[in-house]
Amino acid sequence: MGRLIIVSNRTPAPGERTQPAGGLTVGLYDAVQTQETLWFGWSGHQHADAADRPVQSEQVGNVNYVTFDLTQRQYDRFYLNFSNGVLWPLCHYRTNLIRYTREDCDAYYEANEVFADRLVGLLEPDDTVWIHDYHLFPLGKMLRDRGVTGRIGFFLHIPFPPWSVARLLPRLDMLLTGLAACDLIGVQTPEDEANLSGCFRAYGLKVAVEAVPIGIDPVSFRQQAIESAASDEVVKIMDTLEGTRLIMGVDRLDYSKGLPERMKGFEALLKNYPEHRGQVTFLQVTPVSRGGVESYRLLKEELDGLVGTINGAYGTPDWVPIRYTTWPIGRDILAGLYRMADVGFVTPLRDGMNLVAKEFIAAQDEEDPGVLVLSRFAGAAPEMPEALLINPLDAEGMADALHIGLTMDVQARHAAWSAMYDEVSRNTAGSWSKQFLDSLEAIRPCH
Repeated sequence: MGRLIIVSNRTPAPGERTQPAGGLTVGLYDAVQTQETLWFGWSGHQHADAADRPVQSEQVGNVNYVTFDLTQRQYDRFYLNFSNGVLWPLCHYRTNLIRYTREDCDAYYEANEVFADRLVGLLEPDDTVWIHDYHLFPLGKMLRDRGVTGRIGFFLHIPFPPWSVARLLPRLDMLLTGLAACDLIGVQTPEDEANLSGCFRAYGLKVAVEAVPIGIDPVSFRQQAIESAASDEVVKIMDTLEGTRLIMGVDRLDYSKGLPERMKGFEALLKNYPEHRGQVTFLQVTPVSRGGVESYRLLKEELDGLVGTINGAYGTPDWVPIRYTTWPIGRDILAGLYRMADVGFVTPLRDGMNLVAKEFIAAQDEEDPGVLVLSRFAGAAPEMPEALLINPLDAEGMADALHIGLTMDVQARHAAWSAMYDEVSRNTAGSWSKQFLDSLEAIRPCH
């Protein structure tokens, strides 16, 4: 059996290569334990002479991590401007935030050429290549153009919009033609599968697209939550709540996450259900990301203002309604806080999957589980119909759901949690990677 070649914009950080911290690293952990693997991607470093610098390599168990550098221009235009300034808002239906220039688009393709040039010399004929995410849409065709004939799979971790939205992207045909060189494309939900397949049909392209929702490792996360809930760090945080109920949200700073809408939903709870004033605290953990993108800076300013306004309007000398931090908190501490929370509050306007929802369920105490309030527009929603599903544009609807969650009896909470935990346990990170790779293996390479 040949090697598995994983290609992603970034490889796991050195500290995550033996103990995966989350996301893609956890999703692929089982796959890389069972076969020889090369994980290839950008190092995270920019150098003016990047083209002259050799690749860096580190062997950890079965995995050889190989990275390379980019120039500052490539990083700015490929990563910040086009990947995150054009493709990210397009795929999250936020076309008003797209800032397209031909120069940035050209730089995106040039950076993918660098990926292809650096990778092709490392490949062997029977390797299986698995490319990940929107940064690398054209890479499959570029590898084909360089003579790669083995299986190439691609997985898109974020949503894909319908033809009516996607067609707004200049040179969409070029992007889809590049993607169509892959033998199999995986997406998170049946909706994404239908949308991407429809775009391929619009250009007369025949490509295998399959919905394969990503999961977590619920057993290890549950154990981590049990241990962390009793830790000094979590106990100290809970003590500061002084007996109030805990609503918890965790998201990196991004306009797709519905963060201003979430704040307004909590404000509506305090307004419409005054019995919760002084009795509940909303903890929102929002690490800053992509600070170099203007839309993210504006979002942070909006959130800062909303939190101040709500706390000023409803807070008292001995109670702060919203605790909001942009400092990152370790995954182990978050696991313990999820376990202690009465409500998990997950409100994306559009999300590929949202593993926080699944982690919240995995972390719960089965004797006294919390309640998940979840946006209908999260990729996780079709798998978790027992959650209190909401529309993040409806502040009063979110307030109603929060009130229901805070007042639900233990029997109802347990029934909902049990059904969702069964689903989270069935569709794990390991089963996700196995399902995709089995489907890819079953396809005869057509190139």
